[in-house]
Amino acid sequence: MKAVILAGGKGTRLAPYTTVLPKPLMPVGDMPILGLLLKQLRRHGIEEVVLAIGHLGALIRAVIGDGSEYGLNVAYSGETMPLGTAGPLHNIIGELRGDFLMMNGDLLTTLDFGHLIAHHRDSSSDATIGTYRRDIKIDFGLIERDERGGFTAYIEKPTYTHYVSMGVYVLDADSVREFVREPKFLDMPDLILKLHGAGYRVSCFDEECFWLDAGRPDDYRLANEMFDRAPEKFLTTR
Repeated sequence: MKAVILAGGKGTRLAPYTTVLPKPLMPVGDMPILGLLLKQLRRHGIEEVVLAIGHLGALIRAVIGDGSEYGLNVAYSGETMPLGTAGPLHNIIGELRGDFLMMNGDLLTTLDFGHLIAHHRDSSSDATIGTYRRDIKIDFGLIERDERGGFTAYIEKPTYTHYVSMGVYVLDADSVREFVREPKFLDMPDLILKLHGAGYRVSCFDEECFWLDAGRPDDYRLANEMFDRAPEKFLTTR
């Protein structure tokens, strides 16, 4: 199975660091976060990776090279205009067959990619979204009212549970192909909605794991803290 990693964004939330270093090359421990992802993919049996690059893409090529350092065959796909998080598939969909893994290049996670792939196949899905549980605590007492402003209930500092996208997907190339025929901007939520609206099977997968999008300064600092605390959790095959 091939993996497609999105590594072309400008990383504006991590400015000014990302004015000179692309976000996927931001270090976590003693390696770029993209390098850590590549190590994890290899440990889960992935052998071929396509990096979709844009902003400072030449630096990514220089650091990652042909992927041999990671035991991988790494190819590159560049973009001449912003294509979003799904649009870059237009340039490489002709090279993809069957199921492929797709993810953002700035993730720190202990997700078992093998379990995700197995769920996708076992559920006969056309697209599977890796999801993560987020518990959001409201620090205020909430008042519920009727349409005339009358009091109906009081909820003291509730916690609500939601599931968010991890930015990790398994997709079937034949199902996706018709939606990325044109070279235009397309984000992954829009692609998923198009697949769902056309009657394709879209499933969700979650498991107990650590996940963090390291795209903001506070999250990037937390990513380094978590990795420094227990690097083996991110580098050991389950």
